Amino acid sequence: MKRPILVLCIDRDNDLYEKAKVSGPLIGRDKNLEGAVALSLADPEDPDSNAIYYAVKMHDKMKVDGHAVIIATLTGHRSLGYQADKEISSQLEKIVMEFNPVSCVLVSDGASDEEILPIIKSRIKVDSTKIVFIKQAKELEKTYFVILEKLRDPYFAKIAIGIPAVLILLLSISSYLGLGWQLVGILVGLVLLLRLSRFEDAIGGIIKDFRFSFERTSWIGYIGALAIITIGVFVGYQTFQKGMTLGLSNEKLVALVVGNTMWIFFIGLLVILVSKIADALMEKKKYRIAKYLLYSAAAGLTTFVLLVGCSWIVNLTEPYVDFGTFLLCIGISLVLGYLATSFVNWYRKEILLEMKIEGKEAISEHGTYLGKIVGIDGKKGKLIIQTVFEKRYTLPISSVSSVDDNVVLKAED
Repeated sequence: MKRPILVLCIDRDNDLYEKAKVSGPLIGRDKNLEGAVALSLADPEDPDSNAIYYAVKMHDKMKVDGHAVIIATLTGHRSLGYQADKEISSQLEKIVMEFNPVSCVLVSDGASDEEILPIIKSRIKVDSTKIVFIKQAKELEKTYFVILEKLRDPYFAKIAIGIPAVLILLLSISSYLGLGWQLVGILVGLVLLLRLSRFEDAIGGIIKDFRFSFERTSWIGYIGALAIITIGVFVGYQTFQKGMTLGLSNEKLVALVVGNTMWIFFIGLLVILVSKIADALMEKKKYRIAKYLLYSAAAGLTTFVLLVGCSWIVNLTEPYVDFGTFLLCIGISLVLGYLATSFVNWYRKEILLEMKIEGKEAISEHGTYLGKIVGIDGKKGKLIIQTVFEKRYTLPISSVSSVDDNVVLKAED
């Protein structure tokens, strides 16, 4: 059988899913037309739909010319950057594996998608590229209108307007308090490092897990936790006053306050986690329990290490803690953390086996359709996923993020 040429369209910011709720990749002429129509109706001004239409036109022309051809649209992520490129790479690799195309023709809607070209060239030969512009002055499209359009997008607005606003605010506050610009520089540097390490994605996922709603039983736990945390703040204030009276140095004062309040905050968090577990049981979503158990273990071990560390720094009363004891506690925490993670992974696997998720559709956290789950290999801890073209591959059970009507899988590093 003659190897096909791949007509490839890229939606790097995943507008198909963000605006039209169409999951990528789109493979085949009909799927691409349906996706383009849905996106056009959701946002007639979005240039991605024009690129897909052009790709369909090119597909039809090449087919008339006698070429074996297949069309596909790959989707990235709204935050662009690493996440988008990783999604596109993953989808492209699966398409190359399934269809074994001889080369591809890349259709793009602008400069942003051109950034993915080196990744595509590393996986498949690129015969030509075509950038599709809406009929108007090209340079104008690339500057003025693109800027205005992007500023309407909340994500880009937060970057273009939010970051300068925060910087101005921080510099003004720092100047008013007489702290200089150095503190602002440290804070901005830390934030940039956290973004580089994708730490904010993990924090965002955790915050999402703790969303508050009066429609769930867990609101009672939040009220109780608020009362406990209020007590913790009061205890912290009293401890601070005591430390000032004793004339402690800054580091000992901070350690004294943290050591006397950390366990109170941990109890407040534990109350919330217990209420979230109750929610999961009542909603018959037992799979979420594993996540809350892991959060509980992590919070408990972190509290333990901080309490011992603060005792080592302050050392005002018996039992006195030396540095060796502090290191021993860190080692014990690492071992307990490993055991807790192993138990939670085992518990997660057992829950999945009980839930009988075979037949459910698997999608990524960004809405990309991955296939249908056709089995679970309990011994190897693997999910068996079948694509629309009946190709099978496996992913670790630990990649499961949530289970509802669909099984949501997180990206594996």
